[in-house]
Amino acid sequence: RTGLLARLTGRADAAGAPRRALDDDMLEEIEDLLIAADMGVDTAARVTAAMAEGRMGTRVSAQDLRRLMAGEIARIMENVARPLPLFGKKPQVVLVVGVNGSGKTTTIGKLASQFKAAGKSVVIAAGDTFRAAAVEQLQVWGQRAGVPVLTATEGSDPASLAFDALAKAQAEGADLLMIDTAGRLQNRADLMEELAKIVRVLRKRDPEAPHTTLLVLDATTGQNAVSQVEIFRKIADVSGLVMTKLDGTAKGGVLVALADRFGLPIHAIGVGEQIDDLAPFDPEEFAAALTGLSD
Repeated sequence: RTGLLARLTGRADAAGAPRRALDDDMLEEIEDLLIAADMGVDTAARVTAAMAEGRMGTRVSAQDLRRLMAGEIARIMENVARPLPLFGKKPQVVLVVGVNGSGKTTTIGKLASQFKAAGKSVVIAAGDTFRAAAVEQLQVWGQRAGVPVLTATEGSDPASLAFDALAKAQAEGADLLMIDTAGRLQNRADLMEELAKIVRVLRKRDPEAPHTTLLVLDATTGQNAVSQVEIFRKIADVSGLVMTKLDGTAKGGVLVALADRFGLPIHAIGVGEQIDDLAPFDPEEFAAALTGLSD
């Protein structure tokens, strides 16, 4: 992306920095670049228009463009960068949703580890009872984090497990209960009913549960993340996002589109496989990385 921006500005100026007048052709090329980076048509148009405001005809270098672009992206993102809220209510019930393979299980393990390190007592419920591998993976993360993981026999009712887990968390005075869920979008109606049942059953023990519903998204899915947010907002009352796999080739431009379109809080980003590789979302750092400003 750095190279693409450099090509936009043409020949070098006297100081060695390529410069070119900011005109409609350049703006169109910038917009195409942003769309290619999974930012979506509407958001790309908004960012480009903001970059051009009051600057048409001025000569700009690739670094100028990167600074302008990073500034506009950070401005969109600063409204959604918020840590996972902690309430006085004990236990705080965190329902974690997302498609299979998005990184739900590892995110739960990493969050549990962070809360444990901060002196909070945590209980995890392995609510994806139909995938033995998901349960096993969660147990491994639970051991790493030093947090108990409640499981049920394969194929059993996830809502029943959630109910028992909340009863145990209440009895033990735990600070947080984190509940993993299935993510089978190909049979949406089943998943919707399963999640609705989990919520109904939790509310028999705590009328306010779940207090937080986290949607975990995989940065490498690009624009698919937009449709996942739309679907899960209908299925579950999503209150915040975690974006995983921002450590690979994916730059996560879709995160800008999500912030612009939905305005949901982004609580954290996953930047690796280790237990500490879940970072608070920093809009300026993210914008700099996305535009190549931090290279």
